[in-house]
Amino acid sequence: MQSDNKFIADILNDLSSLQGECKVKSLSAELDLSNEDNMLADLSARLNIPFLKDIEYNPEINDALIKIPINYAKKNLLVPFKKEGNTIYIALNNPFDDASIDDIRVLLGSRIKTALASKETLLSAINFFYDKTAHTTEEMMEDLKEENLNSIAHELEEPEDLLDVSDEAPIIRLVNTVLFQSVKNRASDIHFEPFERTVIVRYRVDGVLYSILNVSKRFQSAIASRIKIMAGLNIAEKRLPQDGRIRIKIAGRDIDIRVSVVPTSHGERIVLRLLDKSSVQLSLKDIGMDDDLFQQTKKVIAKSNGIILVTGPTGSGKTTTLYAALSELNSTEKNIITVEDPVEYQLKGIGQIQVNSKIDLTFANGLRSILRQDPDIIMVGEIRDRETAEIAIQASLTGHLVLSTLHTNDSATAVTRLIDMDIEPFLVSSSLVAVYAQRLVRVICDECRESFRPTDEELKELNIPRSSLTADVLYRGKGCQICMDTGYKGRTAIYELLLLDESIKTLILKTQDSNAIKRAAINNSMKR
Repeated sequence: MQSDNKFIADILNDLSSLQGECKVKSLSAELDLSNEDNMLADLSARLNIPFLKDIEYNPEINDALIKIPINYAKKNLLVPFKKEGNTIYIALNNPFDDASIDDIRVLLGSRIKTALASKETLLSAINFFYDKTAHTTEEMMEDLKEENLNSIAHELEEPEDLLDVSDEAPIIRLVNTVLFQSVKNRASDIHFEPFERTVIVRYRVDGVLYSILNVSKRFQSAIASRIKIMAGLNIAEKRLPQDGRIRIKIAGRDIDIRVSVVPTSHGERIVLRLLDKSSVQLSLKDIGMDDDLFQQTKKVIAKSNGIILVTGPTGSGKTTTLYAALSELNSTEKNIITVEDPVEYQLKGIGQIQVNSKIDLTFANGLRSILRQDPDIIMVGEIRDRETAEIAIQASLTGHLVLSTLHTNDSATAVTRLIDMDIEPFLVSSSLVAVYAQRLVRVICDECRESFRPTDEELKELNIPRSSLTADVLYRGKGCQICMDTGYKGRTAIYELLLLDESIKTLILKTQDSNAIKRAAINNSMKR
């Protein structure tokens, strides 16, 4: 013990020569003392700094705790515990760790005073304090969700001083609040659109864009830089398009955001696509299929081989339909693997591969590798080229069920699109099982729905005979706070199902156009 005390005395005597550097990261670990409290008490007396056997939590240091990462606090065995004016008191285990003390001083922007505590006391305090801070952060985030975007924009428009423009805190609050509000309002996309004198922020809700906010042009660069930093993009590059991704958690929900930045004549245009990874997956019954179509779909996806295509424009819900089908097929007896760009939702029990063009992991290469994984069912996010189409067809002909999407306007055009990709007609007719075409339509808000008697002109425009109406009425939404005064809340899908029977296959072999295929399908009672 005397030798240990002498060691401490030597450290104290040589303290002036250390010049702020210490080779000892944790004093208690270096000395390996059985009575750490006594030794720290002795050291605190020599250094004339307090020794704490217990550290009490004080809410006034929450701001400091939020700025210091918990991993940093545990690694360096330090924690703030009191605030007096512009002075923050830090409890630590190694009073000679000047580097960490300097880091905290810069991080907090305050004067720092220190106190000693044992390793056990510090770790206990760190765990307890940061647990308290977690609740405070959640409350702050909840407050932020309710914060008015216009009030934040007003703060930006009228800075107290010219130097305040460079203060990024309002910009961070603005971007965060835009994200919070977009999730709250069920937005699928956020647009930051620069023009000559302003930046317009718009949300896409249920397929329709709504203008939310106008921000002064001079804050355009700061907003773009903030989003680029969040997405890990190059903030210095403003001439070329960039793509990135942001992963955040809002009110316990995991949100994956795809970021697209494109240079325009008035600056960088930014579009964020929001994917709620924690949302509940829809089943086939929940996505708009009536009983007849649902039963037909169950028969189609029960096949052991062949290709099933879902077509439609971007944003028409094709991937959601495929996920619903995979959820219906998912079981422990089947090996299901997907290759997607991107993986939008995690499906339990299903292997999902993310396309990465930077390392040449394309749909075609991913699909080629999947075939060596002994799959029963394969989902390809999109058939974009001949190579992917050929591999998918070969997979279907060798005993695999393949599900994929194609960008066409209707189901019949999907057949001719494959032939246009130089796929032999006999391969298309022998591998293709069914083609779905779909669109998303808005649903009338249940809260403000009202009935009305349509005029003859309105029924003629809709091509609906009056005799088919129930009680001679239709429904419309008046608009309320829940539906943002639009009269609509949510969307559902409408479908067209083309089943390839012998007559359709004959037309394909004769390379007939899509109109002929569609007429034959309608004559065969195609589900529309």
